[in-house]
Amino acid sequence: MARTFDPFREIFGEASRTIGMPMDLVRQGTTFVASIDLPGVDPASIDIDAEERTLTVRAQRSADPKVAGEQWLVRERPTGTFARQLTLGSGLALDKVEASYEDGVLTLRIPIAEAAKPRKIAV
Repeated sequence: MARTFDPFREIFGEASRTIGMPMDLVRQGTTFVASIDLPGVDPASIDIDAEERTLTVRAQRSADPKVAGEQWLVRERPTGTFARQLTLGSGLALDKVEASYEDGVLTLRIPIAEAAKPRKIAV
């Protein structure tokens, strides 16, 4: 039986990672900011839905077109559909969520609802 020699497989091993969407989440005053890594994703494929207290982000990354005679040696960049759900607490203004995509990073700005903000009560 003939065996194809692949020197990179010996170094890197087989790629068997799950497709993930790494995220950072910070609070900036009265707004939560989520930064989600989506390198190589077409911005037109990004879909963001808010339903009750769940925010769902979906995106699609297509595979590079195969060239005749091409043979993969290492393929670690995942393709396909990516999805991530964030379960949000009450008190957020889901109708005012803002999204932007720059340099492969999707940024979501989720403000706290006016009714949930702390306030002073005069005596």
